[in-house]
Amino acid sequence: MELCWLDPEHLSDRDVGAALAVLEGAREVDSPQELGRTLGTFAAELRFGWDGEPFETAILQGPHGQTAGVLQVGLPRWDNTHTAFLEVTVDPVYRHEGLGTALFAAGLERARNAGRTLLLAASWDRHPGTDFAKAMGLHRGSDEVKRALDLTGLDRHRLAALAERAAPFGEDYEILPMPVPTPSGQLAELAMLSEAINDAPTDDLDVEDEVFSPERIRSFENAQSARSRRLYRLVARCRSTGALAGHTLVAVDQQRPWRAHQLDTSVLRAHRGHRLGLALKTAMLITLKAAEPQLRCIDTWNAASNAHMIGINEALGFEVVGSAIEWQRHLEPTSDKPGSAGNET
Repeated sequence: MELCWLDPEHLSDRDVGAALAVLEGAREVDSPQELGRTLGTFAAELRFGWDGEPFETAILQGPHGQTAGVLQVGLPRWDNTHTAFLEVTVDPVYRHEGLGTALFAAGLERARNAGRTLLLAASWDRHPGTDFAKAMGLHRGSDEVKRALDLTGLDRHRLAALAERAAPFGEDYEILPMPVPTPSGQLAELAMLSEAINDAPTDDLDVEDEVFSPERIRSFENAQSARSRRLYRLVARCRSTGALAGHTLVAVDQQRPWRAHQLDTSVLRAHRGHRLGLALKTAMLITLKAAEPQLRCIDTWNAASNAHMIGINEALGFEVVGSAIEWQRHLEPTSDKPGSAGNET
């Protein structure tokens, strides 16, 4: 077996297709309820990542040229530079042959060589992901829940009632659209606003606050555009001071225009207690109904311990569709092998 690392600047359709075939084969078995990637969006993901920091990706080739597995290693540079995120995928046809363990070992070595001291990973909260994570010495660090809202049955009267309920608490605030790409003069304020997400629970994960800068905001917007995602952002602005108090962000998948993804929703600590989270998300659903009438579903992820945001989502009608585990494992400076004791996310 040979591990071949892909060059994000010089991707071939053959290599991208080979990696995608493995990922799609695994998805069809492990999480058939999830939408698959398209070739174009996956190629953009390999090149641009989430916000300009693409994962290092390798394909595991068998003796007859077949691709049996994919290894992806994320090495953050914007923040949390002590961490490495591993994604190990083995084609269901080639499972139970030790390939997952071999890929994990290669990722572990990559992380060590980069000076990282904490491995992070994620899996659905069921077999085979949980069994493999435990076998690799990972430990549970956080529980995540995915919810979805069926927009075809969205009750406009319910939305109007929720907006009316929130209005008296936020009379000194107005909800406004912010264009994407963000105007250059507002990038610094938006970067500061984005840091409010650090108040969301991270449970037992040994991670630091995320660091946002104007450069990172712009890099994120460019990466999402390259991945064929259309972004919508609404902000809450204080009428008396003009300062931004909170925001919510949604991405519409242009390759599958019936599906949208709720990204960050956060309110600065000094402006909490005015039900701005509910006001922002309600206004976003009304905005999307007008701007993207073809949408059928919007999904979102929350830490299971994030009771406040979950309460808002459930009030809007979001329902649970899946759960996942974030795992972690601390790396010792001495020799370490898969299967030894560790920590989880």
